[in-house]
Amino acid sequence: MSNKDKAYPKREPDTFAKKLLGDGLVTTTEEVISRTAFGSSYLEGQNIFEMMMKLAFLRSKNALTVRIPGISKIFKTSDEIEAEKLEKGRISVDDLVDECKTFYIAGQETTNTLLAWTVFLLALHTNWQEEARKEVIELFGKQTPNLDGITKLKTMSMIFNESLRLYPPVAGFARKVGREVRLGNVIVPANTKRFAEGVAKATNNNIGAFVPFGIGPRSCVGLNFAINEAKIAVSMILQRYSFTLSPGYVHSPIQHVTVRPQHGVQVMLHPL
Repeated sequence: MSNKDKAYPKREPDTFAKKLLGDGLVTTTEEVISRTAFGSSYLEGQNIFEMMMKLAFLRSKNALTVRIPGISKIFKTSDEIEAEKLEKGRISVDDLVDECKTFYIAGQETTNTLLAWTVFLLALHTNWQEEARKEVIELFGKQTPNLDGITKLKTMSMIFNESLRLYPPVAGFARKVGREVRLGNVIVPANTKRFAEGVAKATNNNIGAFVPFGIGPRSCVGLNFAINEAKIAVSMILQRYSFTLSPGYVHSPIQHVTVRPQHGVQVMLHPL
């Protein structure tokens, strides 16, 4: 985010957030959510973000832990003690309802992961990076992306959908199609342009085949917010840099709250 005139204070991500997410894209997505929720006093949201990230981490860490019913009344683990402290210090219902807290943490975490994997894929497939950059330059030039242009980013929408298909932030299993295969009556194509004519065409109108933001009454309320945020971030990167994967990058997706790159995504930036 641009802050040349120092209109609002900025701080480095807390140690815990750096350890869990790295110190790159996390700052941008955290600021977007914080400023949306808290306006000019968005630093209030920084503490909430850090607290909720810790709670999410503790929940993910202990999701498969087997506990004897009632044992917590006698003996508490260090994680349970830490969680109780965080719960006592949480924001009140009067400040933000549970849905808002979910929007806050989920919006930052999932969008950050989407951006990380999209950058990885564009660094790996530089031909698609050039296609996306061409589209961005044609629509915005060197100017800040605007709402009218964002809705016309067809190539970038395809790229995001492919990123969400390959590395969905919330997933039960990984999917990869190396060649065209038939699953029952469904043909799954190995085609990087599968979303060129929209999601409905790519899934043959099977609404349950591609659900990166959920489906039905429990679909994500932040879908448009997250995609627009990601489009703006990637557009501004493409306007200024080309990038390739660092030789030191180690590909190791891991599911920890979301599907994230275990060692981060290291890229080499080349100013345009």
